[in-house]
Amino acid sequence: MKVNAWQQVVAALEAEGIPFVFGLPGGAKHLYDALFDARHVRPVLVRHETSGAFMAMAYARVSGQVGCCFGCPGPGVANLVPGILEAYSGCIPVLALGVRASTRIQGMGAFQEADHVGMMTPITKWAVTVERPDRVAWTIRRAISIATTGKPGPVYVEIPADIALEEVEPTPYQPADRSVRPGPDLERIEAALDLIEQAKRPVLVCGGGAVLARATAEVEAFADALGIPVLVTPAGRGIISEEHPLFCGSVGLYRTEFPKAVYQEADLLITVGSRMEEFQSGVWHYFPEGARFIQIDIDPFELGRNWVPDVAIQSDAALALDALLRGATRRGLRADMARVEELRARRAEAIARAAEDAQDNSSPLKGKRIVHSINRVFGDNTILVLENGAQDLWAYYWPYYQVKDAGCVVPPAEQTVMGLGVVGAIGAKLARPDRQVVCTTGDGAFQMGMHEIVTAVQENAPVTWVVFNDGALGWPRWTQRTALGGRVIATEFTATVDLVAVARAAGCWATRVERAEDLDAALQAAREANQAGRPAVVDVAVDPTEHHQGFYEFHRVR
Repeated sequence: MKVNAWQQVVAALEAEGIPFVFGLPGGAKHLYDALFDARHVRPVLVRHETSGAFMAMAYARVSGQVGCCFGCPGPGVANLVPGILEAYSGCIPVLALGVRASTRIQGMGAFQEADHVGMMTPITKWAVTVERPDRVAWTIRRAISIATTGKPGPVYVEIPADIALEEVEPTPYQPADRSVRPGPDLERIEAALDLIEQAKRPVLVCGGGAVLARATAEVEAFADALGIPVLVTPAGRGIISEEHPLFCGSVGLYRTEFPKAVYQEADLLITVGSRMEEFQSGVWHYFPEGARFIQIDIDPFELGRNWVPDVAIQSDAALALDALLRGATRRGLRADMARVEELRARRAEAIARAAEDAQDNSSPLKGKRIVHSINRVFGDNTILVLENGAQDLWAYYWPYYQVKDAGCVVPPAEQTVMGLGVVGAIGAKLARPDRQVVCTTGDGAFQMGMHEIVTAVQENAPVTWVVFNDGALGWPRWTQRTALGGRVIATEFTATVDLVAVARAAGCWATRVERAEDLDAALQAAREANQAGRPAVVDVAVDPTEHHQGFYEFHRVR
């Protein structure tokens, strides 16, 4: 039986084990008509195409599989751009599908005609038009292979409208081989081991590349065997449980006092899968004085891009760490237990100090109080989905919030597109329906994504959004007040949305919190609503004036 191109695409998605297409249909004859007959792939109907890209990115981050989204011609594909840009920045494997104007009228002013490939080429690993219906299987397999091997990232595949509906004999689909991973050069492993053997205070900083490599076991084994403290970038959070005794917090803008001390006293810095970009590196000011540097990255472009390493290793993160551990074992290297015990004592002190600091019951509520309560009420088995605003930034500051399980963080990448976390929480829940999902967001970002809370209801994806509501775009307003002499303009919401009323109208459970003594009960009620299958919104009046010391320190060097 002959099939059209979209039927071939759906067969390919099923063969690849891709269960969702996030998006909305345009021309009814195209992808979605083929999805009607799909056995194992179903559409998730979003309210805006950008949301489809956000959900696909979050789904991919949590599941370790490819996320798929769709845009109809012209504005539909253009609306995918913010999410694909974020996925490209975060090296997340997303397959974006689109429809192009018919080959018969392309260039003549066809309806919704646009240069989609031109839009997508700078922000994808590959952007391509399928020119023949018998090339669909090859193209999708090639796209999945490119998206998932080497440094992962998004790809874009479009089919002209007439080619897409032309029927041909089906081509047997062979799934892409996603297991290809580059290993390290063994001479460089030996050079790195020389530096590790000489070091007295090494530290390991894990970035998103370690998470994408699913290197949790390798990071734990390496750290445990050699007694090396583990720090993370935002993208590296979730590589191991933050309750692990050698986990010592975050770097750059996101560091608290103890992580800062551990990092700055290091005599050897080992980064794994991190570009150490502006926010992670403190605008490249936060390099431990006098330290040697080992950089491990799967992408040769990133090696020595900013800080020049003493030893550069191009490799998959898991394979490199495994090779280092085997080499260290062969050499008889052991953990310095005196240092390990010292780190554990200092770590326990930092946790206790943060817990005490978080018990601030003043009103409006402090961001640190909110994130500490979320952590306590939701507990284990909770995926934290992040935005990146001035007050919800407290969720980045370990140990005010401790990620209790590996694989349980969805961060924005360096683009920090507002609304990504709000919408992405739904994709995270669909990826792991067995886990709780909590999104921490400011009111600005929430308003950019709250049109999708009804999608969570529709998809039976009960998540909780905790809104840090200061009635403003808090970070820009802080800059206006502190660096621009109080020249506040266009950052305050003089007309506001009743978020609780909107959430309830969408079918969510919702409440407003203005007193610290009401917070835990509200969070517990939200958790119970989720357990009953209902999404929840907790709108919290937050103090816009308090930030962590690391926030101020970062802005002094920026």
